[in-house]
Amino acid sequence: MFEDEAGFGRIFRPASCWARLGVRPNVAAHHIREMRYAFGAVAPQTGDSFFLALPYCTVTCMNLFLQQLSDQYPDKMIILICDNAVWHKARALFIPANIEMLYIPPYTPEMNPIERIWREFRRRGFVNRVFQTLEKVVDRLCEVIQGLTRSDVKSITHAAWLIEPDLTMS
Repeated sequence: MFEDEAGFGRIFRPASCWARLGVRPNVAAHHIREMRYAFGAVAPQTGDSFFLALPYCTVTCMNLFLQQLSDQYPDKMIILICDNAVWHKARALFIPANIEMLYIPPYTPEMNPIERIWREFRRRGFVNRVFQTLEKVVDRLCEVIQGLTRSDVKSITHAAWLIEPDLTMS
């Protein structure tokens, strides 16, 4: 499984949208910086996914995520591929017995398929939206997560180098 975190919040990022010819769309905006974080793990081959919305990106939240992920798949050995975030390698990190962590090279987010999930989450639920409260952000994030199917995960995270490795390399 590939793991990552992404921030979602009351930060406005305008995007293009459809409008009738000659009509300029009116999109509400604000400049509030409040965030919540989605921790997620996806398996591109099977479409399995696991997400938690947490208040911070810290070792404490990462420990909670790892324990919940372990509890979700108690009979599986999980190889969790992560980036090099500080909280992924902290001494205080508790890694459950059924999880082994591996790391992608630094500064290579393109190697982590879950990055494309975050882009899809933003497209599905956060483009040109203003949220009155942080709770409404979390509610919307949960709606988007619940709307994600296994086939969505497989389709979004598909990478030929990952799914169909070249076995002819010498």
